[in-house]
Amino acid sequence: MHLLVLNPNTSQEVSAALRSQIGAELAGSGAQLHTTTAALGARYIASEASYAIAGHATLDAWATHARQHGVPDAVLIGCFGDPGLFALREVSERPVVGLAEAAMHEAAALAGQERFAIVTGGSAWEPMLWRLARMLDLHERLACIRTVELTGPELAADRRAGEAALHAACLEALRESGVRAIVVGGAALGGFAARMAASLPVPLVDSVGAGARALLAAGEAAQGVQMSLMTGEAIDAGSDAGMWRGISPALRAYLPAA
Repeated sequence: MHLLVLNPNTSQEVSAALRSQIGAELAGSGAQLHTTTAALGARYIASEASYAIAGHATLDAWATHARQHGVPDAVLIGCFGDPGLFALREVSERPVVGLAEAAMHEAAALAGQERFAIVTGGSAWEPMLWRLARMLDLHERLACIRTVELTGPELAADRRAGEAALHAACLEALRESGVRAIVVGGAALGGFAARMAASLPVPLVDSVGAGARALLAAGEAAQGVQMSLMTGEAIDAGSDAGMWRGISPALRAYLPAA
């Protein structure tokens, strides 16, 4: 089973952290885990502009990987915010899951009939995550989003201070009525939820762990299913070469002519 973790940030450090935690989560599964890193865009996505560029970077990184290694059985977008999620589903014809999507679904299940909250780094993420929750039809289950000023890598760089800031944000989120689970979201924040879990009264969902579980489930479900890209070949892009400009040849091969 060929599984791909795709980091839409251009940071190799984030890719390494994702590979380490997800590799540990998938140990014993028999899956062949690959990671790839965006070739363009921001080192760490933390604004609307960087998020928009990351959508293109996600498609480009997937197409490059598919050309070099074959189309994976399933893909995890390794950014808490899932840039390019719906576009990649359109062109890949394979299961694609995102860190935020997987974590929100886990938290909603843990919350039962109540609601969940999200805690993450980077103040610009609040409106972007609300928008994603609406697109995933989970906005009514989401009670609140609490952000800390520091970004995920900044929180991870000083783990003691980062944990204190995230813990305070969790306590703030619990002031909202009906919060029964909290997502600790961020590609660089793997492991924080486990360290804070004993000191908080509701379950915490580690977005990287949730993403790993969703990736494995998607890959297992995809195995044996006949799809048009089973051989790793690109779709017929047609003869209208003039429709696209500035797109890499790898990605162009997967884009329709109209």
